[in-house]
Amino acid sequence: MSPLMLSVALALASAVAYAAAAIVQERVAASAAGPRYAPLRSPAWWVSVLLNGIGATLHVAALAYGPLSLVQPLGALTIVFALPMAALFVGRRAGRRAWRGALMATVGLAGLLSLTTGAEARSLSDGERWLLAGATFAAVAVLFTAARVVGRSVLRSVVLAAAAGVAFGMASVLTKSVAEEWTSTAPLAEWTGLVVLSAFAVTGLLLSQASYRGAGLAAPLATVTVVNPVVAAAVGVTLFGESFRYGAAGTVAALICGAVAAGGLVQLTLDRMAATPESLSVSSGSSSASSASSAQSASSSDSTIASDGDSPRPEIGQGVDVGAVPGTRPNLEVEVRSRAVAGRS
Repeated sequence: MSPLMLSVALALASAVAYAAAAIVQERVAASAAGPRYAPLRSPAWWVSVLLNGIGATLHVAALAYGPLSLVQPLGALTIVFALPMAALFVGRRAGRRAWRGALMATVGLAGLLSLTTGAEARSLSDGERWLLAGATFAAVAVLFTAARVVGRSVLRSVVLAAAAGVAFGMASVLTKSVAEEWTSTAPLAEWTGLVVLSAFAVTGLLLSQASYRGAGLAAPLATVTVVNPVVAAAVGVTLFGESFRYGAAGTVAALICGAVAAGGLVQLTLDRMAATPESLSVSSGSSSASSASSAQSASSSDSTIASDGDSPRPEIGQGVDVGAVPGTRPNLEVEVRSRAVAGRS
């Protein structure tokens, strides 16, 4: 197998591992009643951590055999792999809008990354690293605070996923910087960079876990998948001297690709926001109908008991209010007849 084909295979395997990790994280978030950010007692969550580690290792290995312009766009296939995998393994099917949004996000991100060209490696000074780390932590804190005040659960999850993407993107930038400056003669010379990138990686993992609670799989995963490389590319353009191919035309094309990716995220968010009230309505309607049925059964039982004793019997046409039933009528009247009124003596 040629190095290029090996790089493609490793990149695709990395995307599958990331997709599997996201599916496990979403299932843990949907079923866990404990801590939102780190369900340490859940073995499934540790499986997702392991899968994320495998995905990161495969991604780095793919970069060792192939160019960044090829490996990074293939990483955007994570969301495309996640939807059919979720339908196959956990029975979570996606609608047309979710698929449309996922494809838009993937195509836009792949186009944006394919237009980014590398540049000569430039090391970051300690001052630049700490300034970059402080600005990133401030951005994550702002997004985390915004997520705390957002009322809708889907929007809150998307904002948390955006914060996770920022943290992961900065971890990628610091990984590149540390890897380029690491030497075997002084393996611990870059310990500060390792500590900071580890803090970003852990922060991104915890925030991404929280983002899956109440929002399903597609919208948070797509947000993380898009924001992560976009942040890394933005830092690369501003600090590492990277640029877009084809000059001004490439810049315009990159902006269009970014708009397409953003439109895909909007489609995924709207799809989840439209599905959530519907599911809540169905659940509420089912519970209300169940309550009405229980009340009707109780009323019928009471009327039977009354007909056999000396207590007052209900009369024909007597209304029994059993509460409002959403989606049908504001009041439900049940006609109750005792056997004596019906003609039995």
